[in-house]
Amino acid sequence: MQPDAMMEMLKSLKLHGMAQALGELAAQDSPAYKSASLVLAGLLKAEMAAREVRSLAYQMKVARFPAYRDLNGFDFKCSDVNEATVRQLHRCEFVAPAQNVVLVGGPGHET
Repeated sequence: MQPDAMMEMLKSLKLHGMAQALGELAAQDSPAYKSASLVLAGLLKAEMAAREVRSLAYQMKVARFPAYRDLNGFDFKCSDVNEATVRQLHRCEFVAPAQNVVLVGGPGHET
């Protein structure tokens, strides 16, 4: 991972002092930077992923949803919806070309 990318990740984690020190080590082409850069990159990726997971869990808790549901657990056999269409919408391919999506029908029910 490039030093600039790692510095941006450190800043996004609000570790500005570490970002500055990393920039200085990288500019000096320090042996300490060379030996630690791969480990640091892995640790940064792990911390970013862990924070994202904690954030999502917190948001779900605050929203007070009765249960976590996703498309993987949906039983298409028990529904009249077209699985291919739903999966295509799930990929959000309509966003880039700015196409509209209109959903018609009632809110459904839980069995």
